[in-house]
Amino acid sequence: MVKLFLMAGSLFCMFSVMLGAFAAHGLKSRLSEYSLGVFKTAAEYQMVHGLALITVAILIKWGINLSWAGGFFITGTLLFSGSLYLLALTEMKWLGPITPIGGLCFIIGWIVILVQVARFKF
Repeated sequence: MVKLFLMAGSLFCMFSVMLGAFAAHGLKSRLSEYSLGVFKTAAEYQMVHGLALITVAILIKWGINLSWAGGFFITGTLLFSGSLYLLALTEMKWLGPITPIGGLCFIIGWIVILVQVARFKF
């Protein structure tokens, strides 16, 4: 799991930078200000949770059981950021309800970290 979370976190961070640059330079003239903001929000949350996945991998190596948190962060990133990217690019409104499910996955992942760290004997 450690390798998966490190690789996924690194990929999420890398693509966040690439997609953020693409939005700033390639989409600026093609998307509305609202859609551009939606796209940037997706990139921001993807970066944060990519870094969170890397942190989860490090904490797992310390002996804290955070596999569930990592799984929720991966799922949350795919659902939250993925649906926002598609919504910004396609304006398909039916994608909107998928975003909160990804957000819920993020929240659950953070709760798992909070509970597991509280239980861990340092």
